[in-house]
Amino acid sequence: MGIRILVIEDDAEIADFVVRGLREEGYTVEHAADGIDGGHALSRGPWDVVVLDWWLPGADGLTLLRRFRQAGDPTPVLFLTARDAVSDRVRGLDAGADDYLCKPFDYEELLARVRALSRRQASAAASNVLSYADVRVDLATHRVERGGHRLELTAKEHALLVFFLRHPDEVLSRTRIYERVWEERYDGVSNTLEFHVMQLRKALESRGGRLIHTLRGRGYLFGEAPRGEADKA
Repeated sequence: MGIRILVIEDDAEIADFVVRGLREEGYTVEHAADGIDGGHALSRGPWDVVVLDWWLPGADGLTLLRRFRQAGDPTPVLFLTARDAVSDRVRGLDAGADDYLCKPFDYEELLARVRALSRRQASAAASNVLSYADVRVDLATHRVERGGHRLELTAKEHALLVFFLRHPDEVLSRTRIYERVWEERYDGVSNTLEFHVMQLRKALESRGGRLIHTLRGRGYLFGEAPRGEADKA
């Protein structure tokens, strides 16, 4: 999927100019024309970059930005505004903006800033992704995919998969897995671990071959099946 940009701008002429220009550069762009629609669009992320106007009907950009950051979303935000006083820039940056561009602006400068922010976001996103073969987990958004298809996991199945992805092709004892994922002492009797492994297997195998292998008397291995050791359970 390409870079996704959200433009929240109520001036129709500026919005059309910015949206058309970014789309011509190959970006996927969505536009919201006021603070209400902008707030809804922000919640429909993830976005790679947000271009946000300060003055908006319904809810101003500063309010939207503060809510966005309070929700814990780190997506880079470029503020567009006619306010060019130093104090206004400070307010915008303190609210969580990553960059600030005053109107009127040159499109090439806006494009350069969007590129810089998207590179920063791509770098941050890469550090938040775990993958093995065609399995991918985004630690920031908790999105799990196999072969490009989204998988819906419970919180514990997600935590179990993350642990496996951090130890690929490694024999992991039941005790080690349980005490790291459940953060409790493993009594060797409960079948909780086995149940969650079974459920995680079902989810993963709905989109591909087996990756979680049971090694009798030893534990589990996530990765390529070791010859002659993995069972068929």
